[in-house]
Amino acid sequence: MSNNILIDSHTHVQFPAYDADRKEVLLRAKEAGVRMINVGTQYSTSLRALKLAKDNPGEMWATAGFHPGHMDIHSHHDPLELPEKHQESFEAEKFLELAGYQEVVAIGECGLDYYRLGDRGEGRVDSTKRQQLEVFSRQINIAETIRKPLVIHCRSAFPDLINIFEDRRLTIRSSGNGVIHFFSGTWDDARKLLNVGFFLGFGGVVTFTRDYDETLKNAPLDRILLETDAPYVAPVPYRGKRNEPAYIVETAKKIAELRGIGYDEVAEYTTANAVRLFELS
Repeated sequence: MSNNILIDSHTHVQFPAYDADRKEVLLRAKEAGVRMINVGTQYSTSLRALKLAKDNPGEMWATAGFHPGHMDIHSHHDPLELPEKHQESFEAEKFLELAGYQEVVAIGECGLDYYRLGDRGEGRVDSTKRQQLEVFSRQINIAETIRKPLVIHCRSAFPDLINIFEDRRLTIRSSGNGVIHFFSGTWDDARKLLNVGFFLGFGGVVTFTRDYDETLKNAPLDRILLETDAPYVAPVPYRGKRNEPAYIVETAKKIAELRGIGYDEVAEYTTANAVRLFELS
């Protein structure tokens, strides 16, 4: 892939947030030189991501995963993701089948999310955490079986996540075990996750907060990925609007500024990183 290409390593253009103008969104991404990995959050959204990848070979890829936020009947419903609340249960066999397609380049997004558990009783909190840990472990097993990297979602759960990977000592691929999507931990968290074979994904939030400056300045450039997490968290100057893959250019510019290097160097490294980790072609 040429150096002027950017790869949005984590987006959701298959979501209904784009049903009215998906063609135009994809055209703007192509004009901006952006290729993308559409990330599944449960079976239905993983299947839609796979269809988009099949329809756009060499421009899009997919992942298959079950988001920890979909773990029980009290899950938060996001209309940008699903038109109606539809509670799926995790079925490992169905995800293993999806993972066999060449267009599916990773397992996830999967992981741990304790952010919305604060308003639940202690018993429900413990039960939900156990469910998340069990389903996460089964998806790690799938990734190990098929040798495809993990796309990790972690929110308010970094100690547990780090303990899991320090204990398991994965070696999914020589290029790495996966990516911590939308990394929101500390530099200390980042160092520990880098040490167990993960890349770090950064999106539009870095353009309007300084919380991740230390990590962005210190993490090896060959372990950083760009992402939008579209339709969420649009970068400046689009903040407050629906995000889309073409806007990833702004995140690359900000990272270049923080590191004191050229935009082209950020583009070259992050694209090469995505190609290497996900074995894109």
